[in-house]
Amino acid sequence: MPGLDLYIADNSTELNGALEWLEKETNLRTNHARMLSGPIVGRYLTSMAEMLSSSNILEIGTFTGYSAICLALGLKPGGHMDAIEINDELESLILEGFSKAGVGDRITMHFGDAKEILPKLSKTYDLVYIDGNKREYCAYYDLVFPLVREGGYIIADNVLWDGKVYAEKPSGDAQTQEIIRFNKKIKEDRRVENYILPLRDGLNIIKKLG
Repeated sequence: MPGLDLYIADNSTELNGALEWLEKETNLRTNHARMLSGPIVGRYLTSMAEMLSSSNILEIGTFTGYSAICLALGLKPGGHMDAIEINDELESLILEGFSKAGVGDRITMHFGDAKEILPKLSKTYDLVYIDGNKREYCAYYDLVFPLVREGGYIIADNVLWDGKVYAEKPSGDAQTQEIIRFNKKIKEDRRVENYILPLRDGLNIIKKLG
């Protein structure tokens, strides 16, 4: 809805200039620009990081770095973020965006398979953002859960999956079926409270209970 997007942009505080630059560069230098979180989800991630007074944040699936910048902008002074991305061909674009946004010193990039990297992390995180391989959401959740502090949050993106998960006859493809399993897994996990926010392609907002 271009008209709605324009109205929202015109009536919201201007974005960090690096995000606008990164969106343009992502369109020019990749074939998957629609994977960007975008300004509305990005602002929400910044707000969540700020409200949690986040010292440590973890992201699974950085793509070109848009959501990582938004999360890092919400860190409290002295805070730090770990970001995982499997495609190391994006490294130069990611790091250039971080530098332009002034958050390069707040983020450590890890390139490789998140399932191999996560067991090596020893921090406790206030906020985890999951936006990686949709076929592996349940595995990511199981690996990050012990790393999240009590009262901390896990946010999973794309949990409405363009409406495929709630269609009368859901698609049988691996991504759709995994997201259906993931959403059911969260609903049945008594260690957490959650709700699905229908923002863009759906965010599952998960709070780890004490």
